[in-house]
This record gives sequence, C-alpha cells and structure tokens, in this order.
Amino acid sequence: MAKWEEDQIQFLDRHGNDLAKAIFEAHVPVYYYKPTHKDCHVLREQWILAKYERKQFVKREGSDGLPSGVKEGILFKRGRDNAQYCLRKFVLTEMDGTLKYFIKPDAKEPKAVIKIDSINATFQPEKMKHEHGLQITYIKDNKTRNIFVYHNDGQEIVSWYNAIRAAQFHYMKAAYLTASDKEIVSHLPRNFLKEGYMEKSGPKPTDALKKRWFSLDHRRLMYFKDPLDAFAKGEVFLGSSENGYQVKSQTVTSSLWHYGISFTTPERTYLFTCESETERESWLKVFKKVISLPMTMRESTVEAQFKQRS
Repeated sequence: MAKWEEDQIQFLDRHGNDLAKAIFEAHVPVYYYKPTHKDCHVLREQWILAKYERKQFVKREGSDGLPSGVKEGILFKRGRDNAQYCLRKFVLTEMDGTLKYFIKPDAKEPKAVIKIDSINATFQPEKMKHEHGLQITYIKDNKTRNIFVYHNDGQEIVSWYNAIRAAQFHYMKAAYLTASDKEIVSHLPRNFLKEGYMEKSGPKPTDALKKRWFSLDHRRLMYFKDPLDAFAKGEVFLGSSENGYQVKSQTVTSSLWHYGISFTTPERTYLFTCESETERESWLKVFKKVISLPMTMRESTVEAQFKQRS
C-alpha cells in the first residue's frame, strides 16, 4: 500500500529477483543449507545476513564452511545425565572425517570421537528452549546418541551447522564416487520428518503401552523416554512397502489414547497410539510417504544393520 517513487520503480526494474539472486547467490556451495519459511528464525536470519550484509556468496573465496579443512571452537553442551550446559571445545576435521569434543580446552584426549558420516544435525529451539539450540544425532556402539549444543552467537552456530554439512559432503564425495551431488546432498543433515509423543507397545502382547517421544529421521524412527535424552530407548526401521512394510490405522480400547497405528515390518508388528485423530493422521501420512519410496542400496545396508542389532 506504500507509494513507490519513479526512481524506486526503475531500480527494481533493473534489479529484479532473478538478477539479485544471480549476484548474491553466485557462489553458494552445493552443501550449504538454504532455509525455507518453515525453518527456525536463526537459520532464516543468518541466510539473509550472509547474502546481503556479509555478501558471503558474491565471490567464491570464503564461502566454504571449512576453508582449511578444520573448524575449532567452544560450544555450550548439555550434560548427558543432567540438564546443565557446560563449555566444551569442539574440533571438526575434514581429512579424517570426525567431530571431536573435549572436556577442557587444553585436554589432550577427546571425550568423544564422532564419525562424520553417521551425523545428523537439526535445530531444536523449542525442544531445547534456546533460540540457537542444535541437536547432533549419531550412532555410537550401535546405539543412537544425542548431544545438544548451542552458541549465543547466531552466526557461529549456523556456521557449525554448515561446516558439518561441508565435511559430510566432501567425505561422501570421496566414499561414493558414482553418486551425484544431488544424491549426496539428500543425505546431509536435515530436519526430522516428524517428532512428537506416542504410546508404544512392547514385544509381548501382554506388555503395557508406554508413552515415548518419537523422532523420525527419514527411515529411522527413534523413541526416547524424554525429548532431551542422550540415548534412544530403541529404533524402528521404516523400509519400503515392496519389501513387506505396512502401516494402517487401528482403534485401541486398552489405552487412554484410542487412535492407534499398526506398523508391520518383516520381523514384527508395532502398535502405536496417538492422543488425537489429527495427530494419528499426521503420523500416518508421513509413515506412508516413507514406505512408498523404494530403498536405495545404502538404505538396504542400513536395514541389514538394524536386523543385526535387533
């Protein structure tokens, strides 16, 4: 509803969206995460600042999240057995494909060494109650492990996020020589497809339903006693319908939550219950979408690993 002056109209005519994008996004690395309107505030804010204020992608120099192959810094990390956040030194190294963290800045040995190819990272401001909260999920000793970190500076935490994506991209380019950039990018750190509470049945028909927090990371359905637990209580692999995976709604009378979901794998059938019909339909929609997709060779390997672990 504002009145546009003639010189403003002429400027916009000369510098439209396409031209501006060609200038300010000229050298965005293929692995760099471009947020959408659905992403959290810090990702959207830092994307805008990187483009227009810092002009980070106008020139090729400096656009890589790992210019020297190493990123080192201090992050606040949540304790495994308590809710206290403490300063920890983190080192991300592209050459050996690891993310390490140290209890003290001068410590010689790391507290943990995380292989970069097992990492997913996703921003969790609501769950962590911090606007820059980042959840890093990885596999340790055949179990899902979460660590929760943040930095008070938005640019720094987004820089860590994209550095992890950069290291993972370069690692996968070397490991999967025939894979296209598009295929590799699809496996880089990404948001969970869905999270929320459901009740879950045990392996025996007589086992009581227990309330758990679920996180769906593509084909890995992880469940936790608490949303900020360090370790998952267990996982369910979501394969393809052409490989015997099925999902359907079911009414449950033995629980306070009657909106049930029956999920069948080649090994067993799981029963989940939701608090409302709306929530059940939301889970059903995402489950059906995942199992409708044919599995890649890499996913078939992951499925076999799941079977060995169970």
